[in-house]
Amino acid sequence: MSSSSRTALLDSLIQRYPSVPPEAVLKEDLLRTGIAFDTSALTDNLDGEVKPKSYFIFSFDQKPLTELGEAATRRPPEEIALSGGPYELRRTIVSVRVNPGSPYTVARDENGTLTLSLEGGRFAEVALPPMPEYYRHTLANGKTVMETAPTIQWGYLIYLTVLRLCQYFGAKEECGFCDINHNWRQHKREGRPYTGVKPIEDVLEALALIDLYDTAGASKAYTLTGGSVTSAVDGLGEAEFYGRYAQAIEERFPGRWLGKVVAQALPKADVQRFKDYGITIYHPNYEVWDARLFSLISPGKERYVGREEWHRRIFDAAEVFGARYVIPNFVAGVEMARPYGFATIDEAIASTTEGLDYFMSRGVTPRFTTWCPEPTTPLGKQNPEGAPLEYHVRLLEAYRAALSRHGLKPPPGYGVAGAGNAVFSVSSFMDTLDPEEVTVEEAVPA
Repeated sequence: MSSSSRTALLDSLIQRYPSVPPEAVLKEDLLRTGIAFDTSALTDNLDGEVKPKSYFIFSFDQKPLTELGEAATRRPPEEIALSGGPYELRRTIVSVRVNPGSPYTVARDENGTLTLSLEGGRFAEVALPPMPEYYRHTLANGKTVMETAPTIQWGYLIYLTVLRLCQYFGAKEECGFCDINHNWRQHKREGRPYTGVKPIEDVLEALALIDLYDTAGASKAYTLTGGSVTSAVDGLGEAEFYGRYAQAIEERFPGRWLGKVVAQALPKADVQRFKDYGITIYHPNYEVWDARLFSLISPGKERYVGREEWHRRIFDAAEVFGARYVIPNFVAGVEMARPYGFATIDEAIASTTEGLDYFMSRGVTPRFTTWCPEPTTPLGKQNPEGAPLEYHVRLLEAYRAALSRHGLKPPPGYGVAGAGNAVFSVSSFMDTLDPEEVTVEEAVPA
């Protein structure tokens, strides 16, 4: 879709799908298309007043660092908050995905006001996340909090990527949409600090700084994650490797944050270990529903675990954590990625809805990350524009309908739902749902 018709496309979809808030339609387009940043909208890295992009796990950029121009040295903001404009947007938080070729541009106007523009029109005012006080302090060894324990979702979530590399490696194992390994390589090549395995002591020291300086209590949860472990890291299997961080965090900061782990679908005994260490929410991400696409897009997961076993382990985990606290993610949009994906939006929506019903009928509530077609990935190279915007809008509609059909609430651990309230920044599924606060207390099973 050319940029010359982008405004008309947005208007058309907003009119055709009135149950999806305009905020969500625009947010999905920004997430799948990326944003160009004028130099006036870039940050001063850790020396300024704006929180810079941390590259917390993937690049989430649609060009490599070498092609980002000044944005490669003066980082763009971690996220932006949109409001106003022709759609009278309620506050909408969007994860920054940089694309110098995007039809969307963030720049300062003649009055110095930061705005989002499209086709010469002003689409929204832009607010930037303030630099948190804890980012201004370093660890004893000189490492930064931003590299060790960055916060996203406007400060709500501490993102602990404790393993920067994935052991699914090469074309026969790596997920076709994932650039975790390339992102590590490009940061190391550019001389940026990007620790492969984060020492537990560093993580605890960074969390202590957050605990000390986050006096407003903005941070509510942490996510422990990183690459999949197929053999061992530090001589440990996946559950033991990630579990030792959970154990150390919960012993040092009992009840301070809601603990979440993103890991493979592990055997029940390993999942129980996470629970015993104090983790509340488990994300065994299955990425894509269709059996054929799962094997082609996530060949490592198919090889080491297998789709049917993956699903079986999700339900085993539900017995450990409670179904509401097992939240598998799928990457919304890869269902339509050439050369494997569905040819029509109808087919793709039908397939994913089948997956939603499969899990939700058993009380498990999946969630989305909107696919960013990163250029160093096989699917990103072949699908630089991602999936059609209409697919994403209809998926949001299908998700809300599935929740209603199965009598489920928004998944816990994502803050407040509803347009104008949501902080989850890499998908607009929370923006689309009815306002309903899910507090940390509500998220912890009795």
